[in-house]
Amino acid sequence: MAARIAVLVSGSGSNMEALADACTAGTVPGEVFLVAADRKCRGLEIADDRGITTQLVEFSAFGSREDWSVALRDAVAAAEPDLVVSAGFMRILAPAFVDAFEGRLINLHPSLLPSFAGAHAVREALDFGVKVTGTTVHLVDHQVDHGPILLQEAVPVFPDDSEGTLHERIKAVEHRLLPEACRLMLERGS
Repeated sequence: MAARIAVLVSGSGSNMEALADACTAGTVPGEVFLVAADRKCRGLEIADDRGITTQLVEFSAFGSREDWSVALRDAVAAAEPDLVVSAGFMRILAPAFVDAFEGRLINLHPSLLPSFAGAHAVREALDFGVKVTGTTVHLVDHQVDHGPILLQEAVPVFPDDSEGTLHERIKAVEHRLLPEACRLMLERGS
């Protein structure tokens, strides 16, 4: 029986789609059963087009991050996931969510953590003038973009890079690295 994967998105959903493709191809021993978002976004549309159950838990509908995190936790827990993947999800999850999925909640971040944590990692890498950045898949803990690192891969920064061009090259690596991290997590858990 395929493992159940829930994916959290806030934007285009390209990493979720790469993961769903890897599941369909059999390279990841699981299936994306749920895509949840904090806002209306392209990722929900892609999931819906693929026949994946979607759940919108809008942050703006709640009075606090804690209340929103509890509602999101309950929505995700109802899908009984074996693995929860934060892929382009732009909200900080409160402990109520993180603790519910401890050891099976992973995040994808567009830098070589611990460098450039936070929402503007690609821009900050360019502003700082680094010659190499990359992407990290890690277990989520109570700190932002922190927790045990599962996989990392470097991406060169070119002199003529914009935030957009660099982020696209990072995403190309993420589309391969995220499914690999999910495969390793699911095989470890079986």
